[in-house]
Amino acid sequence: MAKKYHFTSESVTEGHPDKICDAVSDSILDALLTIDPESRVACETMTTTGLVMVVGEISTRAYVDIPRIVRDTLEQIGYTDPDYGLDATSCAVITSIHEQSENIALGVNQTESHEQGAGDQGMMFGFACDETQELMPLPITLANKITMRLAEVRKKGILNWVRPDGKSQVTVEYIDGEPKSVTSVVVAVHHNPEVPHDKIVSDIQKHVIIPVCEKYLTAETKFYINATGIFTVGGPEADAGVTGRKIIVDTYGGMGRHGGGAFSGKDASKVDRSASYMARYIAKNIVAAKLARRCEVQLAYSIGVADPVSVYVDTFGTGQVDEDRLAAAIREIFPLKPAKLIEHLQLKRPIFARTAAYGHFGREEEAFTWEKTDKVDELKSYFGVK
Repeated sequence: MAKKYHFTSESVTEGHPDKICDAVSDSILDALLTIDPESRVACETMTTTGLVMVVGEISTRAYVDIPRIVRDTLEQIGYTDPDYGLDATSCAVITSIHEQSENIALGVNQTESHEQGAGDQGMMFGFACDETQELMPLPITLANKITMRLAEVRKKGILNWVRPDGKSQVTVEYIDGEPKSVTSVVVAVHHNPEVPHDKIVSDIQKHVIIPVCEKYLTAETKFYINATGIFTVGGPEADAGVTGRKIIVDTYGGMGRHGGGAFSGKDASKVDRSASYMARYIAKNIVAAKLARRCEVQLAYSIGVADPVSVYVDTFGTGQVDEDRLAAAIREIFPLKPAKLIEHLQLKRPIFARTAAYGHFGREEEAFTWEKTDKVDELKSYFGVK
Protein backbone atom coordinates (compact mmCIF):
# COMPACT_ATOMS: atom_id res chain seq x y z
CA MET A 1 0.00 0.00 0.00
CA ALA A 2 1.35 3.40 -1.00
CA LYS A 3 2.40 5.71 1.80
CA LYS A 4 0.99 9.21 1.44
CA TYR A 5 1.88 12.32 3.41
CA HIS A 6 1.90 16.08 3.01
CA PHE A 7 4.81 18.43 3.65
CA THR A 8 4.59 22.22 3.85
CA SER A 9 7.21 24.95 3.53
CA GLU A 10 6.93 28.73 3.59
CA SER A 11 8.85 31.69 2.23
CA VAL A 12 8.72 35.48 2.59
CA THR A 13 9.49 38.37 0.25
CA GLU A 14 12.42 40.75 0.56
CA GLY A 15 9.97 43.32 1.94
CA HIS A 16 9.05 41.18 4.94
CA PRO A 17 10.29 42.93 8.13
CA ASP A 18 12.75 40.18 9.04
CA LYS A 19 14.10 40.08 5.49
CA ILE A 20 14.57 43.85 5.46
CA CYS A 21 16.87 43.30 8.44
CA ASP A 22 18.75 40.44 6.77
CA ALA A 23 19.28 42.62 3.69
CA VAL A 24 20.57 45.57 5.70
CA SER A 25 22.96 43.37 7.71
CA ASP A 26 24.31 41.64 4.60
CA SER A 27 24.60 44.91 2.67
CA ILE A 28 26.75 46.34 5.47
CA LEU A 29 28.85 43.16 5.42
CA ASP A 30 29.33 43.44 1.64
CA ALA A 31 30.32 47.10 1.87
CA LEU A 32 32.99 46.26 4.45
CA LEU A 33 34.31 43.25 2.51
CA THR A 34 34.59 45.39 -0.62
CA ILE A 35 37.16 47.57 1.14
CA ASP A 36 38.66 45.10 3.63
CA PRO A 37 38.14 41.39 2.86
CA GLU A 38 39.50 40.52 6.31
CA SER A 39 36.66 42.36 8.08
CA ARG A 40 35.11 40.55 11.04
CA VAL A 41 31.41 41.31 11.12
CA ALA A 42 28.51 40.30 13.33
CA CYS A 43 25.89 42.87 12.37
CA GLU A 44 22.31 42.73 13.66
CA THR A 45 19.42 44.90 12.49
CA MET A 46 16.01 45.64 13.96
CA THR A 47 13.17 47.55 12.34
CA THR A 48 9.73 48.81 13.31
CA THR A 49 7.51 51.69 12.17
CA GLY A 50 9.73 54.50 10.94
CA LEU A 51 12.90 53.09 12.50
CA VAL A 52 15.93 50.95 11.64
CA MET A 53 18.49 50.11 14.33
CA VAL A 54 21.88 48.52 13.55
CA VAL A 55 23.96 46.98 16.35
CA GLY A 56 26.79 44.49 16.63
CA GLU A 57 30.50 43.82 16.60
CA ILE A 58 32.70 44.89 13.68
CA SER A 59 36.49 44.82 13.44
CA THR A 60 37.75 46.29 10.15
CA ARG A 61 40.19 48.64 8.48
CA ALA A 62 37.30 49.98 6.39
CA TYR A 63 34.83 52.78 6.91
CA VAL A 64 31.33 52.66 5.50
CA ASP A 65 28.37 55.01 5.88
CA ILE A 66 25.92 52.71 7.64
CA PRO A 67 22.90 55.07 7.55
CA ARG A 68 23.39 55.51 3.78
CA ILE A 69 23.58 51.72 3.28
CA VAL A 70 20.37 51.34 5.30
CA ARG A 71 18.53 53.89 3.17
CA ASP A 72 19.87 52.52 -0.12
CA THR A 73 18.79 49.01 0.89
CA LEU A 74 15.29 50.15 1.79
CA GLU A 75 15.02 51.97 -1.53
CA GLN A 76 16.15 48.88 -3.48
CA ILE A 77 13.58 46.74 -1.70
CA GLY A 78 10.81 49.24 -2.39
CA TYR A 79 10.18 51.10 0.86
CA THR A 80 9.91 54.53 -0.77
CA ASP A 81 6.50 55.67 0.46
CA PRO A 82 5.64 56.91 3.97
CA ASP A 83 2.28 55.13 3.61
CA TYR A 84 4.18 51.83 3.93
CA GLY A 85 5.19 52.70 7.51
CA LEU A 86 8.89 52.76 6.64
CA ASP A 87 10.36 55.16 4.11
CA ALA A 88 13.98 55.16 2.92
CA THR A 89 14.20 58.94 2.95
CA SER A 90 12.49 59.83 6.22
CA CYS A 91 13.01 56.89 8.58
CA ALA A 92 15.24 57.16 11.65
CA VAL A 93 18.49 55.17 11.61
CA ILE A 94 20.26 54.37 14.89
CA THR A 95 23.62 52.59 15.14
CA SER A 96 25.52 51.05 18.04
CA ILE A 97 28.66 49.24 16.84
CA HIS A 98 31.77 48.12 18.73
CA GLU A 99 34.75 45.90 17.96
CA GLN A 100 34.79 42.11 18.09
CA SER A 101 35.83 40.69 21.45
CA GLU A 102 39.59 40.18 21.73
CA ASN A 103 38.85 36.86 23.49
CA ILE A 104 37.18 35.57 20.32
CA ALA A 105 39.89 37.00 18.07
CA LEU A 106 42.56 35.02 19.97
CA GLY A 107 41.05 31.73 18.79
CA VAL A 108 40.04 32.85 15.32
CA ASN A 109 42.93 34.92 14.00
CA GLN A 110 45.66 33.04 12.19
CA THR A 111 49.23 33.53 13.43
CA GLU A 112 52.56 31.76 12.91
CA SER A 113 51.80 29.48 15.85
CA HIS A 114 48.03 29.13 15.44
CA GLU A 115 45.94 28.31 12.37
CA GLN A 116 42.56 29.96 12.00
CA GLY A 117 39.99 28.34 14.25
CA ALA A 118 36.21 28.37 14.15
CA GLY A 119 34.59 31.64 15.23
CA ASP A 120 32.22 29.81 17.56
CA GLN A 121 31.15 26.39 18.67
CA GLY A 122 28.13 24.81 17.07
CA MET A 123 26.73 22.30 14.63
CA MET A 124 25.77 23.06 11.05
CA PHE A 125 23.65 21.03 8.64
CA GLY A 126 23.55 20.73 4.88
CA PHE A 127 20.88 18.91 2.90
CA ALA A 128 20.21 17.84 -0.69
CA CYS A 129 17.72 15.58 -2.46
CA ASP A 130 16.85 14.72 -6.04
CA GLU A 131 13.29 16.11 -5.99
CA THR A 132 14.16 19.13 -8.14
CA GLN A 133 16.77 20.22 -10.68
CA GLU A 134 18.31 22.35 -7.92
CA LEU A 135 18.61 19.23 -5.70
CA MET A 136 16.35 20.88 -3.14
CA PRO A 137 13.04 19.86 -1.54
CA LEU A 138 10.11 20.78 -3.78
CA PRO A 139 7.98 22.63 -1.16
CA ILE A 140 10.64 25.25 -0.29
CA THR A 141 11.68 25.55 -3.94
CA LEU A 142 8.14 26.47 -4.99
CA ALA A 143 7.55 28.70 -1.96
CA ASN A 144 10.72 30.69 -2.72
CA LYS A 145 9.84 31.01 -6.39
CA ILE A 146 6.40 32.35 -5.49
CA THR A 147 7.84 35.10 -3.28
CA MET A 148 10.44 35.91 -5.94
CA ARG A 149 7.61 36.22 -8.43
CA LEU A 150 5.68 38.50 -6.04
CA ALA A 151 8.66 40.86 -6.05
CA GLU A 152 8.99 40.59 -9.82
CA VAL A 153 5.37 41.49 -10.62
CA ARG A 154 5.67 44.47 -8.24
CA LYS A 155 8.98 45.82 -9.55
CA LYS A 156 8.08 45.33 -13.23
CA GLY A 157 4.67 46.95 -12.77
CA ILE A 158 2.79 43.83 -13.86
CA LEU A 159 0.62 44.20 -10.74
CA ASN A 160 0.83 47.84 -9.70
CA TRP A 161 -1.15 47.36 -6.50
CA VAL A 162 1.39 45.02 -4.84
CA ARG A 163 3.44 46.39 -1.92
CA PRO A 164 6.80 44.99 -0.69
CA ASP A 165 5.68 42.68 2.13
CA GLY A 166 4.41 39.20 1.38
CA LYS A 167 4.49 35.50 2.26
CA SER A 168 3.88 32.17 0.58
CA GLN A 169 3.28 28.63 1.76
CA VAL A 170 3.15 25.48 -0.35
CA THR A 171 1.92 22.01 0.64
CA VAL A 172 3.07 19.06 -1.46
CA GLU A 173 1.61 15.56 -1.43
CA TYR A 174 4.19 12.78 -1.39
CA ILE A 175 3.48 9.19 -2.38
CA ASP A 176 6.14 6.68 -1.32
CA GLY A 177 8.56 9.55 -0.80
CA GLU A 178 8.05 11.09 -4.25
CA PRO A 179 6.48 14.56 -4.64
CA LYS A 180 3.36 14.23 -6.78
CA SER A 181 1.22 17.37 -6.56
CA VAL A 182 0.61 20.65 -4.79
CA THR A 183 -2.45 20.34 -2.58
CA SER A 184 -2.57 23.92 -1.31
CA VAL A 185 -0.95 27.29 -1.86
CA VAL A 186 -1.15 30.14 0.64
CA VAL A 187 -0.22 33.67 -0.38
CA ALA A 188 -0.43 36.81 1.73
CA VAL A 189 0.39 39.94 -0.27
CA HIS A 190 0.62 43.49 1.03
CA HIS A 191 -1.58 45.67 -1.19
CA ASN A 192 -2.91 49.15 -1.87
CA PRO A 193 -6.20 49.92 -0.09
CA GLU A 194 -8.31 50.52 -3.21
CA VAL A 195 -7.80 47.12 -4.89
CA PRO A 196 -10.81 44.76 -4.56
CA HIS A 197 -10.26 41.38 -2.92
CA ASP A 198 -11.52 39.41 -5.93
CA LYS A 199 -8.97 41.16 -8.15
CA ILE A 200 -6.19 40.27 -5.70
CA VAL A 201 -7.24 36.62 -5.82
CA SER A 202 -7.50 36.42 -9.61
CA ASP A 203 -4.30 38.39 -10.24
CA ILE A 204 -2.21 36.33 -7.84
CA GLN A 205 -3.51 33.05 -9.26
CA LYS A 206 -2.91 34.16 -12.85
CA HIS A 207 0.38 36.04 -12.56
CA VAL A 208 2.11 34.39 -9.60
CA ILE A 209 0.89 30.93 -8.60
CA ILE A 210 0.16 29.37 -11.99
CA PRO A 211 3.45 30.45 -13.65
CA VAL A 212 5.40 28.93 -10.76
CA CYS A 213 3.38 25.85 -9.81
CA GLU A 214 1.42 24.89 -12.93
CA LYS A 215 3.21 21.55 -13.38
CA TYR A 216 2.06 20.41 -9.92
CA LEU A 217 -1.45 21.90 -9.72
CA THR A 218 -4.57 19.70 -9.91
CA ALA A 219 -8.31 20.31 -9.90
CA GLU A 220 -8.24 19.67 -6.15
CA THR A 221 -5.51 22.20 -5.33
CA LYS A 222 -6.76 24.79 -2.83
CA PHE A 223 -5.73 28.45 -2.93
CA TYR A 224 -5.75 30.70 0.12
CA ILE A 225 -4.96 34.24 -1.00
CA ASN A 226 -5.15 37.01 1.61
CA ALA A 227 -7.42 34.78 3.60
CA THR A 228 -8.31 37.49 6.15
CA GLY A 229 -9.66 39.60 3.28
CA ILE A 230 -7.34 42.59 3.72
CA PHE A 231 -3.59 43.22 4.08
CA THR A 232 -3.11 46.98 3.70
CA VAL A 233 -1.00 47.41 6.84
CA GLY A 234 2.23 45.48 6.32
CA GLY A 235 5.99 45.62 6.61
CA PRO A 236 7.55 46.96 9.82
CA GLU A 237 4.36 48.91 10.54
CA ALA A 238 2.59 45.60 11.14
CA ASP A 239 5.44 43.53 12.63
CA ALA A 240 8.87 44.39 13.99
CA GLY A 241 11.71 42.74 12.10
CA VAL A 242 14.99 41.25 13.35
CA THR A 243 18.02 39.79 11.55
CA GLY A 244 18.22 36.01 11.50
CA ARG A 245 14.62 35.20 12.35
CA LYS A 246 13.81 33.27 9.16
CA ILE A 247 16.37 30.47 9.39
CA ILE A 248 14.06 27.77 8.02
CA VAL A 249 13.06 29.96 5.07
CA ASP A 250 16.80 30.54 4.50
CA THR A 251 17.57 26.82 4.32
CA TYR A 252 15.39 23.80 3.48
CA GLY A 253 11.89 24.76 4.54
CA GLY A 254 11.94 22.43 7.53
CA MET A 255 12.92 19.35 5.53
CA GLY A 256 16.20 18.45 7.15
CA ARG A 257 17.58 19.64 10.45
CA HIS A 258 19.00 23.04 11.37
CA GLY A 259 21.85 23.84 13.74
CA GLY A 260 20.10 26.99 14.94
CA GLY A 261 22.62 29.61 13.87
CA ALA A 262 21.46 32.36 11.51
CA PHE A 263 23.49 33.52 8.51
CA SER A 264 22.92 37.16 7.61
CA GLY A 265 25.28 39.86 8.85
CA LYS A 266 28.05 37.37 9.66
CA ASP A 267 31.39 37.18 7.86
CA ALA A 268 32.69 33.76 6.88
CA SER A 269 34.85 33.31 9.99
CA LYS A 270 31.54 32.55 11.69
CA VAL A 271 31.02 28.87 10.92
CA ASP A 272 27.28 29.30 11.50
CA ARG A 273 27.34 30.62 7.98
CA SER A 274 30.42 29.29 6.19
CA ALA A 275 30.22 25.69 7.46
CA SER A 276 26.50 25.57 6.64
CA TYR A 277 27.42 26.53 3.09
CA MET A 278 30.10 23.84 3.05
CA ALA A 279 27.67 21.23 4.42
CA ARG A 280 25.22 22.06 1.61
CA TYR A 281 28.06 21.86 -0.92
CA ILE A 282 29.02 18.40 0.36
CA ALA A 283 25.45 17.07 0.45
CA LYS A 284 24.68 18.40 -3.02
CA ASN A 285 27.77 16.82 -4.53
CA ILE A 286 26.93 13.47 -2.92
CA VAL A 287 23.43 13.52 -4.43
CA ALA A 288 24.71 14.81 -7.78
CA ALA A 289 27.17 11.90 -7.83
CA LYS A 290 24.17 9.56 -7.31
CA LEU A 291 25.74 8.16 -4.16
CA ALA A 292 22.41 8.90 -2.44
CA ARG A 293 19.02 10.30 -3.40
CA ARG A 294 18.77 12.21 -0.12
CA CYS A 295 21.67 13.32 2.01
CA GLU A 296 22.13 15.34 5.17
CA VAL A 297 25.57 16.34 6.45
CA GLN A 298 26.35 17.64 9.91
CA LEU A 299 29.59 19.44 10.74
CA ALA A 300 30.40 20.44 14.33
CA TYR A 301 33.11 22.82 15.57
CA SER A 302 34.69 24.17 18.74
CA ILE A 303 35.57 27.85 18.98
CA GLY A 304 39.22 28.45 18.20
CA VAL A 305 39.80 24.94 16.80
CA ALA A 306 40.33 24.37 13.08
CA ASP A 307 39.33 20.74 12.59
CA PRO A 308 35.64 19.88 13.00
CA VAL A 309 34.96 17.84 16.13
CA SER A 310 32.60 15.60 14.15
CA VAL A 311 31.34 14.80 10.66
CA TYR A 312 28.02 12.96 10.33
CA VAL A 313 26.15 11.77 7.25
CA ASP A 314 22.57 10.49 6.95
CA THR A 315 21.31 9.22 3.59
CA PHE A 316 17.87 8.15 4.90
CA GLY A 317 18.23 4.65 3.48
CA THR A 318 18.93 5.91 -0.05
CA GLY A 319 22.73 5.62 0.02
CA GLN A 320 24.71 3.49 -2.41
CA VAL A 321 27.67 3.29 0.00
CA ASP A 322 28.00 3.06 3.77
CA GLU A 323 27.55 6.33 5.63
CA ASP A 324 30.76 5.84 7.64
CA ARG A 325 32.67 5.57 4.36
CA LEU A 326 30.95 8.73 3.14
CA ALA A 327 32.04 10.54 6.30
CA ALA A 328 35.63 9.40 5.72
CA ALA A 329 35.47 10.54 2.10
CA ILE A 330 34.19 13.95 3.17
CA ARG A 331 37.16 14.48 5.45
CA GLU A 332 39.54 13.52 2.64
CA ILE A 333 37.91 15.31 -0.32
CA PHE A 334 36.40 18.49 1.12
CA PRO A 335 38.25 21.32 2.92
CA LEU A 336 36.65 21.50 6.37
CA LYS A 337 38.99 23.80 8.30
CA PRO A 338 37.60 27.37 8.39
CA ALA A 339 40.45 29.03 6.47
CA LYS A 340 40.43 26.33 3.80
CA LEU A 341 36.68 26.18 3.29
CA ILE A 342 36.50 29.99 3.14
CA GLU A 343 39.20 29.97 0.47
CA HIS A 344 37.59 27.11 -1.49
CA LEU A 345 34.14 28.72 -1.54
CA GLN A 346 35.57 32.24 -2.02
CA LEU A 347 33.68 33.64 0.94
CA LYS A 348 35.63 36.86 1.39
CA ARG A 349 33.89 38.42 -1.61
CA PRO A 350 31.00 40.92 -1.23
CA ILE A 351 28.34 38.46 -2.41
CA PHE A 352 26.05 38.18 0.58
CA ALA A 353 23.34 40.81 0.03
CA ARG A 354 21.89 38.64 -2.75
CA THR A 355 21.51 35.73 -0.29
CA ALA A 356 19.39 37.79 2.11
CA ALA A 357 16.05 36.77 0.57
CA TYR A 358 14.63 33.75 -1.28
CA GLY A 359 16.95 31.20 0.28
CA HIS A 360 20.68 30.66 0.54
CA PHE A 361 20.49 27.31 -1.24
CA GLY A 362 19.14 25.99 -4.52
CA ARG A 363 19.99 29.12 -6.49
CA GLU A 364 22.40 28.41 -9.31
CA GLU A 365 23.96 31.86 -9.57
CA GLU A 366 27.65 32.36 -10.24
CA ALA A 367 28.38 33.82 -6.80
CA PHE A 368 26.79 30.84 -5.02
CA THR A 369 29.92 28.68 -5.09
CA TRP A 370 28.44 26.24 -2.57
CA GLU A 371 25.91 25.22 -5.23
CA LYS A 372 28.57 23.87 -7.60
CA THR A 373 28.81 20.13 -8.23
CA ASP A 374 32.51 20.12 -9.09
CA LYS A 375 33.39 17.33 -6.65
CA VAL A 376 31.23 14.70 -8.34
CA ASP A 377 34.04 13.03 -10.28
CA GLU A 378 36.31 12.98 -7.24
CA LEU A 379 33.60 11.34 -5.15
CA LYS A 380 32.89 8.74 -7.82
CA SER A 381 36.60 7.99 -8.16
CA TYR A 382 36.94 7.58 -4.38
CA PHE A 383 34.23 4.93 -4.37
CA GLY A 384 35.14 3.37 -7.71
CA VAL A 385 31.80 4.08 -9.38
CA LYS A 386 31.05 5.45 -12.84
